[in-house]
This record gives sequence, C-alpha cells and structure tokens, in this order.
Amino acid sequence: MNGAESLVKTLLKNDVDVCFTNPGTSEMHFVAALDQVPGMRCVLGLFEGIVTGAADGYYRMAGKPASTLLHLGPGLSNGLANLHNAKKASSGVVNIVGEHATYHIVHDAPLTSDIEGLARPVSHWVKTSQSASDVGQHGALAVQAAKASPGQVATLILPADTAWNDAGKVGETLAAPEPQYVPGEAIDAAAEALREGSKPLLLVGGDVLRDHNLELAGRIAAKTGAVIMTESFNTRLDRGAGRVQVNRVPYVVEAACEALKSFDTAILVGSKPPVAFFAYPDKPSLLMPEGCKLVTLANIEQDVTQALEDLAEALGAQATEPAGLAKSRPLEVPTKGVIEKQGIATVLGALIPEGAIVVDESITTGRGFFPTTAGAKPHVWLNNRGGSIGFGLPVAIGAAIACPDQKVIALEGDGSAMYTVQSLWTMARENLDVTVLVFANRSYNILHGELTNVGVQNPGPRALDMLTLDRPNLSWVQMASGMGVEAVSVNDLGQLAGAFKAGLERTGPFLIEIEM
Repeated sequence: MNGAESLVKTLLKNDVDVCFTNPGTSEMHFVAALDQVPGMRCVLGLFEGIVTGAADGYYRMAGKPASTLLHLGPGLSNGLANLHNAKKASSGVVNIVGEHATYHIVHDAPLTSDIEGLARPVSHWVKTSQSASDVGQHGALAVQAAKASPGQVATLILPADTAWNDAGKVGETLAAPEPQYVPGEAIDAAAEALREGSKPLLLVGGDVLRDHNLELAGRIAAKTGAVIMTESFNTRLDRGAGRVQVNRVPYVVEAACEALKSFDTAILVGSKPPVAFFAYPDKPSLLMPEGCKLVTLANIEQDVTQALEDLAEALGAQATEPAGLAKSRPLEVPTKGVIEKQGIATVLGALIPEGAIVVDESITTGRGFFPTTAGAKPHVWLNNRGGSIGFGLPVAIGAAIACPDQKVIALEGDGSAMYTVQSLWTMARENLDVTVLVFANRSYNILHGELTNVGVQNPGPRALDMLTLDRPNLSWVQMASGMGVEAVSVNDLGQLAGAFKAGLERTGPFLIEIEM
C-alpha cells in the first residue's frame, strides 16, 4: 500500500467521503488511489476556487468536512479566496495539496513555492508529510483538526514521493475535540446584565442561528425584553414561518449605527462586537453606541447550546413562549410588473419551498430581501461570512451535494458570479438540483455606493467605467448553455415568477438571468 492509498483509506475511515478536486501531476497517485479504494465521491471543479468554496458549502449543510485536492502552491493559491471565506465561516475543510517529491524541491523547478507559507493564513492546522509511513496518521490528524468546534481548515501537504512510495499505513480514527464548556460565571454575568439593562440586545452568530438554539434565544428575549439580532454576514441561518425571526445588523455604517443606537447592553453569543465592513473617513469602525455594556456569554469555540440552556434556566425562561416567531405570510405571486428589488423579494417570499437552501451572494440587490421572506416556508439561508466574492455558486455546489433531497437556490450578482462562473459546468456534470438567479445590473453596483462612502464626489467617466460590466454585456443564457445548464432571461416580474416556478419544479441545474 502506498502513501496515497493509505490517505484515501484514512479519510474514509474518519468519515470524509467527498473530495472536491482539481488535480495535477503531483497528485496523480492520489487520483489513482481513488480507483483502488472505493467509497470516495469525487467532484471536479474547473477552477480551484470552486473546489474550496464547495467544501465550505458542504460543511455548512452536512456538518462534517469534505476534502479538497489541489495542485501545488499555485493551485492552492487559486483557492485561497474561498478558503478565507471558509475560515471566517468556521467551516471544517481538509485540504490535500500536492508537492514536488522531497528530493526534487532543492532544484527549484518552475512550480516550486512555499506551500506552508501560502496555507497558514487560511488554515488552522498545516502539516507536510515527509514519509509514506506518516501520511495516514497525518491524514487522521488533519480530519481531527477540521472537526474541532465549530470547524477548522486543515491543510496536509503531500510530496509526490510520499504518495507513491510503499510503507503507507492507515491512520487511526481520532475523536474530535469537544466544544469548550461555558462556566457558570459567564452565565451569571449575562443573566445579571439582562436583568439590569433597560434596552438589552442579544447579538448572536455561529451555531446560535440553528432552529433549536434560536428558540432558546427567543425564550430568553421574551423573558427579558431583549431584542435579537445577528451579524451582517453569518454562516447559516435557519429561518421562515414558525422560527424565531432574526434581523441582521445593516451593512451600511449609518444604518447600522441607527439600528443599534438605543441599546445599553449587548450580550454576545457566538458573535463579536459589530464592526464596519471597511474603514471610511469620519465614520466609526465600532458600531455599538458609546457606553453600551458588552458581555460575552459564549464565543464560537464554546458550547453555545449549553450556554443558552443554562442562561434560560438562570432566568426562568425554559417554558416561556419564544419572542419573534415569524408568521406565515401568503404573498400574491406577481403576474406582471417592472423588475425591482421589492418585487423580486415578493417572488422569493411566495415561492421558496420548504427545506430550501438559499445561498446569498446577491450583494446590493438582496439587502432588503429579509423582511419579505421572513414568513416564507422554513428554509436555510447561507451568507458570505468572509466577504471575498465568488462565493455563491461554489457554496451552492457543496450544499447540493451535502443535501441532495433539498432544493438549492443561489442568489447571485452578475459581477460576483463571474469570479467562479465555471461552477455551472460542475452543476451540469453532477446534475445538481440548483436554481440560480443572476441579478444582471451590468455593473459592480456596490462600488457606486462605496465611492460615495469613502468621500469621492462626482466621479468622472474613467472612474465610473471601472464599475460597469458592459461593452459587451454579459450573456448569462449563452454562458450557461455553453456549460450545459438550461437558462432563460427575464425582464418582467411575471416572467421571473414563471421561470422561478419552472426551476423549482425540475430536478437539476437551471439559471435565470434577471435583467435589472
């Protein structure tokens, strides 16, 4: 048994049975091992950012890590943006990165690079195997690291000779570390702050946004009069009719400060104090009002369920009816009308099916979707936690593979979708049940507002030209068709509703270009 075969067997033994791949020469023995060792589902992406983003989406929905297979330092580098997003989202990922044979590195061949140095900023755990006999155990350690609460990025670097040499051994099955216990002092401090605050806020994130934990937060809010909000961008939010409704801290600094100005106490549960996404001249970086008391109940590495249960008990809120349960709001599906943001939100709110997974990279178009979709059928909403664009389509791939019986809806700005447009090919190849909505406003629309936010007044034609996606216009129908995905273009709300229904009724990928 060679090192590559021992690694595949170790991954499977540790319940890692999906590999998102974009391999090269150094990884061919791992590729060959996939034939020799049955049980691994391999999904090819035509760009490494698709591979790493899909692993992120898979973990968010499956709750266990997938592996990636990447080619040397440049291949890893192509996947860094979505590994950044995965790390910010606390997603567990096991990266397998090929390397030159140990004896070849000294010759400085064209693809030689500092792979460990490239991996460290986006990884919690990095290791290079130096011998075939070590590969299996290193693989087990990588999986264990990836499974550490709430999820980590682990990168194992595999020199080619450690993959092809014999003496490979299957690694052990290693238990994942338990989440950290929240001590009683933190529970007592949060309970006291909630009792004393005249306008308290529960600012929640991470696994608090799962249905059961949101219900606990809703009971605490009802008992204490607290308001529940979540960070602007979060990993996964269970929402819809019958679930505790949670509003996000607005992205725009002025709107965020306005939304938060009245709170005198903030209890942080799986979240950090809210900060502006960027620095702007004469605008604050910290968004909570001056003098607001900040109390951390639990951070994301800790057991937030235990913390909420103990806090509810301390407050006598276990049997309290949760506050803020979203009510079902039947919406009339538009039959005509000009395409605009509220109309799109109405179509979504009326038609999102139960159990759907919504992957949101709608950027400016979708900022106002939450109020109208709050009463939709119960669903999951995935946000771009790390902010690096090109997130949505790859994450939709991973979510669809993790949950093949649930419809995935990808909300995409046209500019951001172009970063990982090759995702459409993988969706077609795997026949994934994803309906993609592309908001084709022919521009990097968010940057128009950012010019103003940083103090640029009356930008000239050269500046504005850097924000447009015309000359030529992108044809999403042609691009999707060329990659095997059926697509339509719509310019009316009635057409959008009809196309969205058609996409939801079919099994397999479908793209709707929405002309804004």
